Amino acid sequence: MPRINILYLITKLELGGAQKQLLSLIANLDRDRFNIFLFTAKDGLLIEEALRIKGPVLKRSKFLCGPVNFLKDILVFFEIYGFIKKNRILIVHTHSSKAGIVGRFAAKAANAAVIIHTVHGWSFHDYQPRMVKNFYIFLEKICAKFSNKIIVVSKHDKEKGLKNLVGSEGQYIIIRYGINIKEFKPDIGRISARRALGLNETDLVAGTVACFKPQKSPLDFINIAAGIKKDLPNIKFIMVGDGLLHKDALLLLKKLNLEREFILTGWRHDVASILSALDVFVLTSLWEGLPIAVLEAMAARIPVVATDTGGIREVIENGRTGYLVAPADKPALQNRIKELLSNKARRDEFIKLAEKRVNAEEFLISKMAKDTQELYLNLSGGA
Repeated sequence: MPRINILYLITKLELGGAQKQLLSLIANLDRDRFNIFLFTAKDGLLIEEALRIKGPVLKRSKFLCGPVNFLKDILVFFEIYGFIKKNRILIVHTHSSKAGIVGRFAAKAANAAVIIHTVHGWSFHDYQPRMVKNFYIFLEKICAKFSNKIIVVSKHDKEKGLKNLVGSEGQYIIIRYGINIKEFKPDIGRISARRALGLNETDLVAGTVACFKPQKSPLDFINIAAGIKKDLPNIKFIMVGDGLLHKDALLLLKKLNLEREFILTGWRHDVASILSALDVFVLTSLWEGLPIAVLEAMAARIPVVATDTGGIREVIENGRTGYLVAPADKPALQNRIKELLSNKARRDEFIKLAEKRVNAEEFLISKMAKDTQELYLNLSGGA
């Protein structure tokens, strides 16, 4: 049986949930059934990781970028179109907003037999100006018309898409993020992990892992820290990530006199070890699909305080496996974090139940890969 040529499109291989999931999928796809091609931006923190995976042909575009740029977007359209034609691509599977829109238009023009898009949080959200939001909804509606399937990682994203008339009920399929549970039980112990970060065994530590961009609201985490510090003087804070708001974060830390209490690690590849040094994991996002950082924290046995956005309530039951508060509600976030830091028994209770939840089959990488591969074979007729 001839192998199926499949093209993955993602805007940039930065260190994010969508990118990590895509590389996990590629690494676990059956090489006897598929020839794999990956099209992405020229640069990205995960480029080297992609190159280490056996098999995929990697195409790095100098035109593909995140922000809207009509000239570059047109050039990318023709670049993808030509790539599909040249390599006789049967299945085009797009990820991320920009690649998802431009890529599907190009796939349609090139008469790709199967077009699939995975939603890692929609391109439209309530924090956009109305005209911008409506424009993205319009584009998603058009692309949905020629998408064979729309994969979502949460029920919330399916409901949000249907509410905005993006696609039909039958087009949607839920395939959860898969995580490597063993990865989040690192060889390095908690004490060693803390020493590596310059922390004491007796410190209380709250941390977050997120890109420094408006969606993740990293400045909220810093403002919350100022209030917590007043009541818990031995508190330390860790922020893993980088991005657009990095300079703003540094200025705010200086303004609040919190520079000694914060460790900004930048992007790291040893997130599992850093998580093991925490007492509480915090997510301050304003909007989400299903944040993989929360799943990883749960797998690492770290209790979570997070904003109730996207599909996060599908994995965290408020007051049972973690705490959820309204987005941007800094007083509520602060109170819940302080409560957990001051109550080890409650932390242990959350850890036990959260670990059981995230260990469920639906969050295994093997299931994610199996379900996705079965979808490819069903849509392509197996050849």
